[in-house]
Amino acid sequence: MAAPTNLNRRIAIIGSNGQLGSDLMKVMAGRDVVGLTHSQIDITQPESIKQALDLYKPHIVINTAAFNRVDDCELHPEEGLLVNAAGVCNLAYACRAFGAALVHFSTDYVFDGLKTEPYTENDLPNPISAYGISKLAGELFVGYILDRYFVIRTCGLYGKKGSRGKGGNFVETMLRLGKEGRQIKVVNDQTLTPTFTLDLARKVAELITGERYGLYHITSAGECTWYDFALKVFVFAGIRADVQPISSKEYGSAARRPRYSVLQNLRLMQAGIEDMRPWEEALRTYLAE
Repeated sequence: MAAPTNLNRRIAIIGSNGQLGSDLMKVMAGRDVVGLTHSQIDITQPESIKQALDLYKPHIVINTAAFNRVDDCELHPEEGLLVNAAGVCNLAYACRAFGAALVHFSTDYVFDGLKTEPYTENDLPNPISAYGISKLAGELFVGYILDRYFVIRTCGLYGKKGSRGKGGNFVETMLRLGKEGRQIKVVNDQTLTPTFTLDLARKVAELITGERYGLYHITSAGECTWYDFALKVFVFAGIRADVQPISSKEYGSAARRPRYSVLQNLRLMQAGIEDMRPWEEALRTYLAE
């Protein structure tokens, strides 16, 4: 009898009620999937991980848990390191012990933003914030501990569930401010690629059916500044809003952000998986739904 493929193996999704986790649950609804919330598994506690994996015995663990409040991470780096580095380390060791593959999500903020063309998986990371450092540490722990893993860097996430840790995603925030009729100031010197979590979830579901393990960039196609992104939100939503471009210095965040952090999905295409659709098209779909 042929060995089972990843298509019919049990998948555990950590953070299943979050922005990305909820879309992963939706996309993988036809598979043997277990959703785990923070009340069921705490990756900062090794015993909690052991109990959950022992109970559900997944073949693949997808981790969406993260401390992603970038400025809070700068002010309290130990909190980011606890979840994004030590917690991921705990999870990787547990997956190795239980023989499970791990899917872990990282960020464009592992780069310094000095390039003027999209970063590939071959570019060397050089984070410029405590958040970026903590996420890179998590990546390194996964690669050090496991042979069977997918580390997925992505960028500018937004989805129907919103980002609870940030009090709503960027699109939701823009829509709320626009409807309030106030002037909105948005940074215009940071270039990125907004990525719809439902699109990302679909690509992840496709990727993990095979065994081409390693590091992947997965974002929507194209690029824009946060200011450009905001303008498109209002155009597609049919809202007249007073949006003014400002610099990162004027905005005054605690943490530095890379000026350019567009990712190229090089390894995804090398794996024979079709690239993501343009971010404008994905945003239009999100707003229509």
